[in-house]
Amino acid sequence: MFITFEGIEGCGKSTQAKRIANRLERAGVPIILTREPGGTPIGNHIRQILLASGNRDLHPLAELFLYEADRAQHVANVVKPALAEKKWVLCDRFLDATTAYQGYARGQDLSMTTQLNEIASFGIMPNLTFLLDCPVAVGLKRALKRNAESEVMDQDRFEKEKMAFHEAVRNGYLDLAKKTPERFIVVDATEAEDRLEEVIYSHLDARIQLSLAG
Repeated sequence: MFITFEGIEGCGKSTQAKRIANRLERAGVPIILTREPGGTPIGNHIRQILLASGNRDLHPLAELFLYEADRAQHVANVVKPALAEKKWVLCDRFLDATTAYQGYARGQDLSMTTQLNEIASFGIMPNLTFLLDCPVAVGLKRALKRNAESEVMDQDRFEKEKMAFHEAVRNGYLDLAKKTPERFIVVDATEAEDRLEEVIYSHLDARIQLSLAG
């Protein structure tokens, strides 16, 4: 089972991915929690380039290729081996993020972005994608608060983008969810963390029972 968590900055996807991972482990489900970018040692170097606020002149096409390079390394080293071992893979962002950010918001050709996603992911697609949706103003307020409390400095290049950029990302995600309803589950990210965890976990209960029975 391959599950991804998506959403705008500050939507709470990383928190929920960790919560669900911990809960699945307690239920006895073999899982691995990972992320993009930065799910591998090489990917961590790429992540630093992508998120560094000083890299304001990073060309959108170069940005796209860096994400795909991270993905190819990540899928080859982490995702594919874990799925082959019958583990559940929970990933904080995956190819939908690239489509939303680099495609919809940066204006890169969507057909090209889709093709690059398919190549870099070796054709692997999530079984289920949770889109944590919230207004941009809410997400950015959370993200800025998180960054102010974090020890990681100057990794806020995307948070510094204009509101119109973040609105385009959110609309891109919602469009993807509308086009692929069989995979996407949209949840209200303005809910309290405990309530949101329960909502997400409820969508996994039947799959968990099947996994443990098998």
